[in-house]
Amino acid sequence: MTEGVRTRIAPAPSGSIHVGNARTALYNWLFARHHGGTFVLRVEDTDRKRATDEAYGAVLEDLRWLGLDWDEGPEVGGDLGPYRQSERLERYRSATSDLVERGAAYPCYCTPEELDERRKLAQAAGRPQGYDRQCRELSGEHRASYEADGRTHVVRFKVPDGRTVVFGDVVRGEISTQTSQIQDFVLMRSDGSPMYMLATTVDDALMNITHIIRGEDLISATPRQLLLREAMAVAGVPVFAHLPLLVDDRGKPLSKRWGDVAVSAYRDQGYLPEAMVNYLALLGWSYDDKTNIFSLDELVEHFGLERVARNPAAFDVNKLEWLNGHYIRQMTPEALAEALVPFCAAAGFEAGDDRGRAVLRDVSPLLVERLKRLDEAPPMVRFLFEDVSPDAKAATTIDGRADYLVEAAVRLEGLEKWATAAIEDALRTLAAERELKSKQAFQPIRAAVTGTLISPPLFESLEILGQQETVKRLRRAAA
Repeated sequence: MTEGVRTRIAPAPSGSIHVGNARTALYNWLFARHHGGTFVLRVEDTDRKRATDEAYGAVLEDLRWLGLDWDEGPEVGGDLGPYRQSERLERYRSATSDLVERGAAYPCYCTPEELDERRKLAQAAGRPQGYDRQCRELSGEHRASYEADGRTHVVRFKVPDGRTVVFGDVVRGEISTQTSQIQDFVLMRSDGSPMYMLATTVDDALMNITHIIRGEDLISATPRQLLLREAMAVAGVPVFAHLPLLVDDRGKPLSKRWGDVAVSAYRDQGYLPEAMVNYLALLGWSYDDKTNIFSLDELVEHFGLERVARNPAAFDVNKLEWLNGHYIRQMTPEALAEALVPFCAAAGFEAGDDRGRAVLRDVSPLLVERLKRLDEAPPMVRFLFEDVSPDAKAATTIDGRADYLVEAAVRLEGLEKWATAAIEDALRTLAAERELKSKQAFQPIRAAVTGTLISPPLFESLEILGQQETVKRLRRAAA
């Protein structure tokens, strides 16, 4: 079913988007775009302890940075909004009341302490430890007694007995579950806020979502959602596709304990959105065995759920860095210079004025073959913006070379034309006269001028720095 495709991404705003959620968002976006459908952004912000306005803004920023625009959702609107669940509470309460009236749900007055005590008794007796349906068939008199005692209640769904729930999954084939394996689950908390299972089912129905593309960790939620849809008399069943989990290099699911799993962390390290999107697309999907580089338009053209794999996808930072280096090399000097401005500011020096941008444009062609991430550039170019002092390793290289540095300063000061070719000729001539190998000849000069042993190509760097400043730093280092 692809006619009138409507997909959605429904992040909970508790911080920057996890790379796994970003991959899910990308697949939903690509599928919708491939079929000329609609991509919906719905924010699941009913958890008052975790959802914040700051995190909500971060979710939108992450998706925009990735280039995943939404057709319906916050700040865009749409006919089926609002698109923040915190603004849809009456819909969930109405759906819950209707389910109770139909006899498909019931109030449960069990306290957390009572539930815990009965769970321990069941465990000791070797019985199942799920909810024991204590309140499932309460009499009206019993309920009134609880109400009179001031007990609060949650609302639970009455899972039907003796049923088999079967659904087809585009990635995993047919999946069946016995209702005996599903306990009566909570729909509404005692404070009137909806649980995930209720809110997402109601919203998917009201927003006419045709394809639910999400992580395989939510497979177990699907039978419960289908039972809910049936109880709410929702016509039709969406197409399900459960994506393989992302794992680390040990095969463990990615988690915050693994390291950087937030999209914003990779953005702050200088990964480009083109590289991140390209890499996320390859985590569980492939077009063929040879192609690794895809533009966003090419992904839209080729993407299909039938090519999604079942096996877990390993998140390999080295491959992401390789892709990032590829996209950096495709950037124009102007684009790279502009992209480096905020990274220079983060490193403690400003490069955003006209002169700074001009310097970055000049040095950008010297950086592209050396960069895997944009945050690697500021240490290499700081010497072009600040009067730097040699670091520890650079100082060791300079030690005992004062006479040589003075002579280099004299040769360079005497150049009539300050250009890369002339600079290189002068310094190579000096090296030949002193019978020095390239490293012996040029590393002390690099250390004196740039303050480090890691910099863009030396001769071109000196041209950008300027004759007067180069000579001044050589003489100072010699002194």
